[in-house]
Amino acid sequence: MNPVVLIAEELAPAAIEVLAHDFDVRHVDGTDRPALLSALAEADAVIVRSATQIDAEAVAAAPRLKVVARAGVGLDNVEVPAATARGVMVVNAPTSNIVSAAEQAVALLLAVARNTASASAALKAGEWKRSKYTGVEIQGKTVGVVGLGRIGVLFAQRIAAFGTRLIAYDPYIQPARAAQLGVRLVGLEELLRESDFISIHLPKTPETVGLIGEKELAIVKPGVRIVNAARGGLVDEQALADAIAEGRVAGAGVDVYAKEPCTSSPLFAFDNVVATPHLGASTHEAQDKAGLAVAKSVKLALQGEFVPDAVNVQAGGVVAEDVRPLLPLAEKLGRAFTAVAGGVAASVTVEVRGEIANHDVSVLKLAATKGLFSSVVEEQVTYVNAPHLAAERGVEVTLTSQPEPDQPSLVSVRGALPDGRTVSVSGTVVGAPGREVLKLTEVDGFDVEIGAEGILLFLRYVDRPGVVGTVGTLLGEAGINIAAMQVARREAGGETLMTLTVDQALGADLLTSAAESIGATAASAADLRDE
Repeated sequence: MNPVVLIAEELAPAAIEVLAHDFDVRHVDGTDRPALLSALAEADAVIVRSATQIDAEAVAAAPRLKVVARAGVGLDNVEVPAATARGVMVVNAPTSNIVSAAEQAVALLLAVARNTASASAALKAGEWKRSKYTGVEIQGKTVGVVGLGRIGVLFAQRIAAFGTRLIAYDPYIQPARAAQLGVRLVGLEELLRESDFISIHLPKTPETVGLIGEKELAIVKPGVRIVNAARGGLVDEQALADAIAEGRVAGAGVDVYAKEPCTSSPLFAFDNVVATPHLGASTHEAQDKAGLAVAKSVKLALQGEFVPDAVNVQAGGVVAEDVRPLLPLAEKLGRAFTAVAGGVAASVTVEVRGEIANHDVSVLKLAATKGLFSSVVEEQVTYVNAPHLAAERGVEVTLTSQPEPDQPSLVSVRGALPDGRTVSVSGTVVGAPGREVLKLTEVDGFDVEIGAEGILLFLRYVDRPGVVGTVGTLLGEAGINIAAMQVARREAGGETLMTLTVDQALGADLLTSAAESIGATAASAADLRDE
């Protein structure tokens, strides 16, 4: 049975096509609460826009749920902590609307500068009053950009083409980066005093709510025009209305409001205010990009792969192409470590060496942690809840990396057990891109070279003749086929490790029998099959 992807709101046809080949795609009206909760019972993933509420109740109604996807930027309608507690990944499309949002801010600035909206309304009402709607040029004016994030940068690049002088307030960007963009960094107060136009591009946080209020509007340059197409509440709407009424602010372009939907605001009383109903992401291109982005993320999540746009994964973000093949390797090393250790370690270190260590490899620690607990707990282990499972069990997982130019990539998982023993497993990836092969290269100090795939058996014993035949006969009589085998020993007659790849899982009784038949000092099995 294919995993079920539940689509709760309208999604671009191209996005649905991405999912249709591999999953059972179902539809429900997300605003119909009883229907939504009923449909969630069989859902492995749910995709929403802004109208569907995925709260703790909805998450609890979906025992199979692995991912919640919001086809857009905000997550106000998704209860992320409830999803995280259940190990459910939450993804959105953070870059899908950045061009549309930047263009909306430019459109509002131009409309306010030229009184476009009020002139249009007057003409349609039968009035031809050109002088009443005389505007101002943008060329040569100072434009203040509050926030130089992705959208703020796009806005600045576009508005610079009008021959403007750009200044910006953003305490989290370096002056050198601003200079590269042709923008001079200033304090907020200086920006307010110098700007002929102000455009706001900040996220909504406790620190930014009400950032521009009565006090700030009292010091603005007379005749300034203000645009907010970012988040409602960053500008105090009543204070802005008062500043417009007093003539200190010549006009405003507003696309977002403190409470939405908004059909009543003190700003709506002014002809020199252009007000739109949160249209920043309302373009066909942005909607298509958002749908495609989350569809691809859902596909990755349901295939057990890392999702860069997951908002509740500790090592979220873009993963270098060279690092991606090591993700399944690190996870499988975590599984093999737990099998060889025979339990949970007190502390674990993920070591990354070689040329690959020049990249950001922090995600490999997360992948290894996921593998460490996959056979230990009953609940589903994901990139989301793996760090929480480690913390709950007091397991400290650390990462070390050592760049070594022109050396092959090597990942090791080493750990100390509560009884004082240390265990380690190592592996690498070989082969051309797209044809990579995962290999184990070391198990608890023994050099090996065997595929990190399928079901592996590890038998430790004292070297002597006949052991290989004994194990082969026992497994053959049980109908277990051996796909690969390797024997590694420290010295003739000394401690030896036999590693076998078998075609099916062994029961505990058969594994015990195999160990007893050769007098093994330790025996374990690791299931490294793809989930």
